[in-house]
Amino acid sequence: MDDCNGDGPAVLSTTKKTAVAAAAVAVVPRFQIESAAGRMKAAFSRRRQRLLLQRVLDAPDCITTSQAVVQLCAAIGCRLLPRATPRWWMRRRAGGTWEDLRVCDDAADDYFWEKLRMSRRVFMEISEACEPHVQRQVTFYREPLQPEQIVVYALYRWATRESYDNSTSYFGMGRTSGVRAVRDVTAAILRVYGEKMSWPTGVRKQVVLRAFFDKGFPSCHGAVDCTHIYVDKPANVLSKNYFDRKHRFSVIAQVVVDLDLRVLDVFVGYPGSCHDIRVIQLSSPSRRAEVGLLFCGPPVTLLRGVTTNGYILGDNGYPPSEWVMVPYGGINQHPDEERFDTKQKVARGAVERAFGRLKGMWRLFLRTHKTNLDSLPQQFTAVCILHNILLDAGIEFDENLLWEVDANGVRRRVDLGIHRPPQPVSMLTSTREAHALRNALAQGMKHV
Repeated sequence: MDDCNGDGPAVLSTTKKTAVAAAAVAVVPRFQIESAAGRMKAAFSRRRQRLLLQRVLDAPDCITTSQAVVQLCAAIGCRLLPRATPRWWMRRRAGGTWEDLRVCDDAADDYFWEKLRMSRRVFMEISEACEPHVQRQVTFYREPLQPEQIVVYALYRWATRESYDNSTSYFGMGRTSGVRAVRDVTAAILRVYGEKMSWPTGVRKQVVLRAFFDKGFPSCHGAVDCTHIYVDKPANVLSKNYFDRKHRFSVIAQVVVDLDLRVLDVFVGYPGSCHDIRVIQLSSPSRRAEVGLLFCGPPVTLLRGVTTNGYILGDNGYPPSEWVMVPYGGINQHPDEERFDTKQKVARGAVERAFGRLKGMWRLFLRTHKTNLDSLPQQFTAVCILHNILLDAGIEFDENLLWEVDANGVRRRVDLGIHRPPQPVSMLTSTREAHALRNALAQGMKHV
């Protein structure tokens, strides 16, 4: 740049003016050349560029303007200025079901329930909570998926059991993006809503204990059972381990619930050939019960001086213990035993109802499907958390989801994957304390 004197502004030389004008021309948006009118548009574009260049060269003083243009070019080149809109050559995404579910549209709550098993309000709360954990970065090659679109796709897949190949096309994304969306939403739900599934404390604990007390089971904290998640024949593993008693490939999920059907604990991932006893022995509640950390609080004294800190209800597939209360079973029962077994079965029925609501709404885990065995436990845990969220939000469950019409036109209940043991576990494995606790509970029911 030429030197400036004190009487007036400096003037650019012809060479430097040409360079500045070229930089200014570089920031002018180029028009896309279409084949039909290519020559005309190309000539028009070149004319505009020549006119702009001539105006810059003819300007008597363009130092201030040229400096601003150069600084703007440098800022854009160094990516210091964010782009409000993507580059014109970015690949655009399609619409589909996502466009119907977008909040800016007038989709009704019935449509949200049909596709996502929840209301628009609940979806917005979940989406906003997960947004920081699923946000995508802006790139120069493609518009990023919106956080709401990522969350809604994961919920849609869990609710409808659509394959990745089919469902991703409804949301304008590729199969890889769909797999990643489910993975990221799963991790976000576990991170944000982890406290939604835990053993109750405080007032909530008293509510749970009172509900079981009214059923005849004082100091009872829940009911436990297992369900099988049916999957396609696993690859890269010993598939026979996943072959269960119903001659299907499955993964076992052990769930503890209260009488409100809330999931308190879930343990999932072991092959379908494992027995329920093996699963509960490896689960977290068993390890905590062994060291006395499962049920905290003052012990409760029952009849005959029997005390207990707490227990859960199970079926005959579990061995009787001080913390798992199972029915007597057998034939020619004493009236006290028969009364106990009836009430125990009624209270334990909360687990089956919870499985019906959970699998009926999130149907991916109701039918046989192809899945990654490494990510299946996390996905099922995330669905259990969603199950509790919807219970807290008062979302109703449609009982018709538990019925289906088979190939012969017969209406029947769906298979929830609950495998009853072929024969009860031998009572010889139980302890004297377990027998005493059950007898005390049976005697207590006699006096109610």
